[in-house]
Amino acid sequence: MFEDQMDKVRITFDEWAISGRSELMEKEHSKTVLKFLNSVPFDKPFSFLDVGCGNGWVVRKIAQLKNCKKAVGIDKSKNMITKANSKKKSLKELYLKADIQSWKFRNKFDYIFSMESLYYLSPMESGLKKIYRLLKPGGQFFCGTDFYSDNKATTHWSEMMKLPLDLRSKKQWKKTFEEIGFKTKTKQVKDPSNRKKWKQEFGTLFIIGTK
Repeated sequence: MFEDQMDKVRITFDEWAISGRSELMEKEHSKTVLKFLNSVPFDKPFSFLDVGCGNGWVVRKIAQLKNCKKAVGIDKSKNMITKANSKKKSLKELYLKADIQSWKFRNKFDYIFSMESLYYLSPMESGLKKIYRLLKPGGQFFCGTDFYSDNKATTHWSEMMKLPLDLRSKKQWKKTFEEIGFKTKTKQVKDPSNRKKWKQEFGTLFIIGTK
């Protein structure tokens, strides 16, 4: 059942990569994501992983930072990885077709990022446990989501997409991270100039987990 669900997600994102939806997602998310990432000092040499990297736009941004030694993006969609590789700008960038649960990678990361991907794992605990294991001690996971029950404007997404997305409240997200072992805090990054009212009032919820 879970494999069938993941196949549907993969097919959806393969179609989105071809239709140009990956660029639309980049445009929709870039303001709040970059606002959040710009608040992170990145003041020491680091490695970075983006889970569900799409066309690789976050990996490309991070790879430009002088302290970034390696920036890896994984996505279960072959078409998204093809697109990410076509936009590659730096030797620091590496894109791989993989899903987080079964991915085998020897190295651990200083920072792991994910935007709008963890809730496609329903339930999300298996992926979150793997992310915890992939972090170095003291490493941080930055998880961004617009899909949480406090934000009523997005709660219909599962029905709209015909996919069983894992909908949780802000409080439940935080609790889930803590149960995995993270020291956790949350931050909401709003976009006051956005035409969508919910982006002004709620914005993107970032759950920040430190190992």
